[in-house]
Amino acid sequence: MGNQEIFDKLKETIVTQDVAGCTAAVKEALDAGISALDVVNALSAGMKIVGDKFEAAELYLPQIMMSAKAMKSAMEILEPLLAEEAGERVGTVIKFVQEGDIHDIGHRLVATLLAANGFEVIDLGVDVPNEKVVEEVAKHKGEKLMIAGSALMTTSMLGQKDVVRLIKEEGLRDSVKIMFGGAPVTDKWIEEIGADATAENAAEAATVALELMKE
Repeated sequence: MGNQEIFDKLKETIVTQDVAGCTAAVKEALDAGISALDVVNALSAGMKIVGDKFEAAELYLPQIMMSAKAMKSAMEILEPLLAEEAGERVGTVIKFVQEGDIHDIGHRLVATLLAANGFEVIDLGVDVPNEKVVEEVAKHKGEKLMIAGSALMTTSMLGQKDVVRLIKEEGLRDSVKIMFGGAPVTDKWIEEIGADATAENAAEAATVALELMKE
C-alpha cells in the first residue's frame, strides 16, 4: 500500500467514526515509516471534513463525538512521538476555546501540532472567559507571544471580537499575535475584528502560526 492510500485510509477512519480502525491505521502508517506529523495531518484532513459536514447539518453531535473518540485514540499513540519530533522553541501560544463553547476536537489537535512545531503551549481549556485570556496575555507580555482561540458555533465566535477589543484596551495589542479558528471563522471575519490570521485546518494552523512568529 502506497503512502497516499494510507493517508486516505487514515482520513476515512475519522470521517466514518471508526475508532478501532483508526488506531490500526495509525499503527500501519507508523510501521510504513510515515512520520507522526504526517499521520496527524492526514487525520486532521478527516476532521476538517467532519467539521464541514457538521456545519452543513449532514452530521450531528453523536457522530462528531465518535469522530473525536477516534482522533483521541490516535493521539494517544502519536503525542509522545510528536514530542520527540518537536523542533526548537519558536514562541509561546495561549490556546483556548471561546466562552460559551465546549467543542474541543480541533482545539486539542491544533494545540498538539503547535507543540510539535516548537511552541510552548499554555492550554486554558474550553469555555474560557475573555478576561481570562487577556490576563494570561498580560502575564506573558514581553515574550514572543500568540493567542490561538477556536469556536465551532457562530454564537461563540462573536466573542473573538471582544477578545481583540479587550486586548487593545489593555494596551497589549502590539505584544501579541492573534489567530482564531473554527468552522464559522473566515478571512473576512479576521479582518473585520482586527485579528492577524485564521487557517482552514489544524495542519495549516501550525504553518500559519510559524509564519506569524517570523513577523
